[in-house]
Amino acid sequence: MKPSDFDSIAAYMNAVGNAARQAAAEVARADTAAKNHALTTMAATLRRQASVLLEANAQDVEAARVKQLDAAFVDRLTLKPSTVETMAEGLAQIVALPDPVGAITDLMSRPSGIQVGKMRVPLGVVGIVYEARPNVTADAAGLCLKAGNAVILRGGSEALRSNLAIAACVHEGLRAAGLPETVVQIIATPDREAVGHLVRDEANVDVIVPRGGKGLIERIAHEARVPVIKHLDGICHVYIDADADPEKAIRIADNAKTQRYAPCNTMETLLVHHAVAETILPPLCNIYRDKGVECRGCARTRAVIPDAREATEEDWRTEYLAPILSIRVVDSLDQAIEHIARYSSQHTDAIVTENHTAAMRFLREVDSSSVMVNASTRFSDGFEYGLGAEIGISTNKLHARGPVGIEGLTTQKWIVLGGSKAQGQIRT
Repeated sequence: MKPSDFDSIAAYMNAVGNAARQAAAEVARADTAAKNHALTTMAATLRRQASVLLEANAQDVEAARVKQLDAAFVDRLTLKPSTVETMAEGLAQIVALPDPVGAITDLMSRPSGIQVGKMRVPLGVVGIVYEARPNVTADAAGLCLKAGNAVILRGGSEALRSNLAIAACVHEGLRAAGLPETVVQIIATPDREAVGHLVRDEANVDVIVPRGGKGLIERIAHEARVPVIKHLDGICHVYIDADADPEKAIRIADNAKTQRYAPCNTMETLLVHHAVAETILPPLCNIYRDKGVECRGCARTRAVIPDAREATEEDWRTEYLAPILSIRVVDSLDQAIEHIARYSSQHTDAIVTENHTAAMRFLREVDSSSVMVNASTRFSDGFEYGLGAEIGISTNKLHARGPVGIEGLTTQKWIVLGGSKAQGQIRT
């Protein structure tokens, strides 16, 4: 359906919601073979249509540059042949994952003769609002389908050509499996009013997942009447402990910051124990300098790295999404944990250490959705975690936390099975 077919955005969005609710009932009944056939066809179509996707994306990227949108935004918007292959591989991984729908767990017998357990079931209709990442279209479609959900996708206007081209590949997969195309719908209007209708549609939408900048997520969290799975910032830390292996620490801290600057799991603040600061910071900051990363540091950092800019209080609270890094020298593991507790967005934080006790303390005491030992924060990602792909990162503490894959797109209901009595089970 097209927005032009309706008298208003409200009428269009109501029709989209109604169609999604009907499709959700149908896809919830679909068996694993049908869903996997759709996913396999989607992956093959993405690969076959790669040149079409890249051409549509090139038009979006050129329009973004004409508008002089910032480099981080353009980076998130851009598709490459490797990105298309990653989308296809993500769908293939989803095929290989167990189908969660209908799985029964925790079944136990009660003295009354009944058996009580839990069954995993779809959420229903998932609404996803995202900005410049066209790959979300394929990831979200695949995950929601395997979890038995219908999904309404509202990407940013700057990526509309890319999203529609990817959706065409998705729809080919759905048709091949005999499933309605309305299992995955793209909101085909850039009108911001559409987002307001989507996040308030309690009748048709069961959960909203926003992916984008802090402004978008704050707006949705404020306006939504539908439950929201979200994270606001990716203020991620790496702490280099006194017992860190210097070579390992430099390699991890380099990767956590420079592998890519735009993702939400990129390190924004580096914490270094004072005992190793003079050993690690000079060679590490030489690497940053060669890669064009601007270092901002506390007084103790600047004593070791004189050309670092002075870090302000605001720097510790900032998600740069750019080649800028805040560095603080700390006295202890306790001080590192205290800094993270104060400034972290509870997204992803890592420690580099050879001290098992320190590592275990960090894992237990740092209250983030992903906590790592001797690994780059860039691994905080559904694909890397073996989820096939992710619907987003959640810093919520209820329902889903961290990368949200298939299981996070389902819920559970209690089931009760009567015993062997011919008349059925009754309570006395």
